[in-house]
Amino acid sequence: MLAGATAAGLLLGPVNLLAQVTLPYPWANLANSPAVWAVAAFAVGVWGVRGLARVSVAGALLLVLAVESYYAAAVVFLGDDSATLYNPVAFIWMGFGVVAGVVFGTAGAWYRSSRRWRANIGLAALGGVFVAEALKDVLSGAFGLPTALILTGVALLVPLVLGRSRRHRLESLALVVPLALVGLVGYLIAM
Repeated sequence: MLAGATAAGLLLGPVNLLAQVTLPYPWANLANSPAVWAVAAFAVGVWGVRGLARVSVAGALLLVLAVESYYAAAVVFLGDDSATLYNPVAFIWMGFGVVAGVVFGTAGAWYRSSRRWRANIGLAALGGVFVAEALKDVLSGAFGLPTALILTGVALLVPLVLGRSRRHRLESLALVVPLALVGLVGYLIAM
């Protein structure tokens, strides 16, 4: 699984950069969304190896490599300075990648759990990160209302599409906002 997480991380960064420079507004903003990157760590948890420690390491590895491959792609394709690979901003994003990789890798593993409360929290965490980012963007004025509306729409679709039963969908949907508020606090502390 670490090989898969490594490959996914090395691919996510350049694909993300390509989407940012080719997609029209407001879709390009989604490419640069930490919530979208969290989906990759969640996927590692869903389809990854068993055991929370391994899932956490794989999720963190994926996102740290995605940060570096993003900056490397910017150096190669956009002519950015190679110092961006090791500047303080890159290290900050890698630190966020470790935290997000652990949290959303675990959320993905919980989503596949047979324990209802874990499955609900895991799925709601994925929806919640989209709402948290939408709220953060509106409060900070980062991307504006169109992007926030798309993020919120995705957040609502996550439990509805990925829920395994009507009950799972409804219980997860009910947890999206409380978990989004926790995520918003995390965003605000990080800012």
